[in-house]
Amino acid sequence: MPLLNPNHPLNRPIALSNLFWIILVLILLVGNVLFGVKYFAVQKELRQIQAVLETQKTNEKVLEFTKLFIEKVLKTETEVDFETRLKLENTVRNLGDEEILSQWQKFTESKTESEAQDNVKNLLEMLVGKIKTQ
Repeated sequence: MPLLNPNHPLNRPIALSNLFWIILVLILLVGNVLFGVKYFAVQKELRQIQAVLETQKTNEKVLEFTKLFIEKVLKTETEVDFETRLKLENTVRNLGDEEILSQWQKFTESKTESEAQDNVKNLLEMLVGKIKTQ
């Protein structure tokens, strides 16, 4: 009794059409691997770009508030009206930064002019410190 059965499917020579399918499957597998690697590289780049965009948005908000504060509070010769105070309050809350909001509240709750000046200096220093560069 022979050890190998010549009629068994595994013992037949590979037909040309079978070889075509094997090569096609291998090409598709390699393609999928390459696309997968590229996908993860693009995902990483997207996360970095999103972080930069978020930083830029935060910087714009901080600069907008700082500009408004300088224009409406520091450069004015008269008392700040209610509408302006409300706009400043909403703008500082829109920053979403608890540290800046806390310093803002210290400024608005100042009892003396000297205390207010110190709190303004601290607020401006904090605002400048929150601006990030890439």
